[in-house]
Amino acid sequence: MSAQSDCIFCKIVSGEIPSNKIYEDNDVVAFLDLSQVTEGHTLLIPKDHQADIFQLQEETASKLFTKVPKIARALKKTFDFKGLNIANNNGQQADQSVFHYHLHFIPRYGQEVLYNWADNSENYSDEDLKSYAQTVQANME
Repeated sequence: MSAQSDCIFCKIVSGEIPSNKIYEDNDVVAFLDLSQVTEGHTLLIPKDHQADIFQLQEETASKLFTKVPKIARALKKTFDFKGLNIANNNGQQADQSVFHYHLHFIPRYGQEVLYNWADNSENYSDEDLKSYAQTVQANME
C-alpha cells in the first residue's frame, strides 16, 4: 500500500496519529471525525493513498463502497438519527481539505442546515442536457 509521509490520513492508517476507529480491515478504516459537524460524523478512507475521486482506482472503490451500508447501519443504530448525508469533496474548489480520498458520514437530526442546493433547472434546456450527456458518454473510459 502506498502512503505519503505528509498525509494526516496515512499517519492515522499507520498508527502514527491516534484516532477513534469504528471499523478497520485490510483495505479501509473508518473513524470519528474530530470536527463532529454533527454527532457521529465519521470518515471512511482507503488505506492506500489516493488523493481524490479522479485518482481512486476502481478496485479500491469497490472495497471502500462495500463497507458503506455496514457503517451507515452501525451509526444509525448507535446515534438514532433521522437521516444521513454521505459526502465526498474532490479538489480545493470543492472544499477538500485532506487530499486522501474519504467519505463523510454526517448524521442528520432534523435541525441542522449544512448546505442549500439551488434549483437551476430553468437555466438549462433539454437540448443542453442531451448535449452534456452525449459528451460525457463520449469521454467515458
